[in-house]
Amino acid sequence: MAPIYSRIVATGSALPERVLTNADLEKFVDTSDEWIRSRTGIRQRHIAADGETTGDLSTLAAQRALDAAGIKASEIDLIVLGTTTPDIIFPSTACLVQHRLGANGCAAFDVNAACSGFVYALGVADKFIKTGSAKKALVIGAETLTRMIDWNERETCVLFGDGAGAVVLEGSSEPGIYATCLHADGGHKELLYNPVGVSAGFTDEPNHGVRIRMAGREVFKVAVKTLDALVEETLSAGGMDAAQLDWLIPHQANLRIIEATAKRLNMSMEQVIVTVDQHANTSAGSVPLALDHAVRSGKVKRGQNLLLEAFGGGFTWASALLRY
Repeated sequence: MAPIYSRIVATGSALPERVLTNADLEKFVDTSDEWIRSRTGIRQRHIAADGETTGDLSTLAAQRALDAAGIKASEIDLIVLGTTTPDIIFPSTACLVQHRLGANGCAAFDVNAACSGFVYALGVADKFIKTGSAKKALVIGAETLTRMIDWNERETCVLFGDGAGAVVLEGSSEPGIYATCLHADGGHKELLYNPVGVSAGFTDEPNHGVRIRMAGREVFKVAVKTLDALVEETLSAGGMDAAQLDWLIPHQANLRIIEATAKRLNMSMEQVIVTVDQHANTSAGSVPLALDHAVRSGKVKRGQNLLLEAFGGGFTWASALLRY
């Protein structure tokens, strides 16, 4: 019996209309365009409007992916949504998106793996399809991270933006996803986290004290080292050599981390999809946003080999090696 692959048949994305440039930030944050660009590569970010939710962006990105695939929502039998900023505590944002799309009845759930959320969700959906438990899946990564930003903390507030990306996965006899690798180490929690949750951390501060806390230099060091090892593991798991890769589509957190990963793979930056300058760090939305940009711009073409990778709070790290 021939193996079943899960294959990405279409992509979609959504960004809030409001754009906040580095120059805009200079007006109310003690920072500068040069400082932000030299350390991160970020030039601007999109900010969700009042009342605009993760579910809103997810629904739009998902619908665009379904339209591109020529598939009706009713044909979807699995929805996995990676996010750390759900609309409400429950039901899951995946359930809310499911109803709005008209895909009622299929399995739908959220995955929280911080910036690795979309790749985690992709890995989960891949297993469902490979085992025959699902035939068509919708995988989404989406965030409204700016809702948990402290605009007085200049080292973190400049880093994040809002957005969503989605893919439609389908079972196929043709190669699609060769391998996914998912990891986590909760021992690094103090380096990147949000201290507020349902059963701990609520305070009398505005917004209950919800804000991102990060030790930037330490995160950078661990991320570069961890992604080096992840690249080797993923290529080995997929039975592929780095020279066979056409594109690297990394998590868009910091241009220097992206450049370090490309160097490890002996890939030129012309083979790397970079959107961090336009979107900043959209956490779980980052990789699918970059993928959709690459597909719709005509850079990524059918039959090419892609390496997707991400690193986020937890720490979590994840990758997917696939043929588009």
